[in-house]
Amino acid sequence: MIYVLDSCALLAYLGAEEGQRTVQELLKQAAEGSAKLYLTIINYGEVLYVVERERGLTAAQMTVAAIDQLPIEVVEADRELTFGAAHIKANYPLAYADCFAVALARDVEGVVVTGDPEFREVAELVDVAWLPRGTEDT
Repeated sequence: MIYVLDSCALLAYLGAEEGQRTVQELLKQAAEGSAKLYLTIINYGEVLYVVERERGLTAAQMTVAAIDQLPIEVVEADRELTFGAAHIKANYPLAYADCFAVALARDVEGVVVTGDPEFREVAELVDVAWLPRGTEDT
């Protein structure tokens, strides 16, 4: 299986929030080679600004160290991905950063992992694995 984590999923994992166990299981599968996990650099940045805003710069720096150890492939926002995200944003009421996760999921034929109800708006575009509520992006 191929999964694209949005910032909500990663924040749930890092913050021991509802949905953490689901993300832990996906990370275990990725480490074992039975799943592939992706994260766009835009969503990575979103995680960092939330952590820094809520817990400070040192916590954000520690978060980088933690994420970089996980079996997640970080995908840069190249021209193709950015244009795909822009197209989604132009046609759906979704936060711009979230559009990158959707665009990447379409590109890799993966499932978006999120607890953010905004993704209901794009459920026709990509498959969504829903985390329990209470893990919405800030």
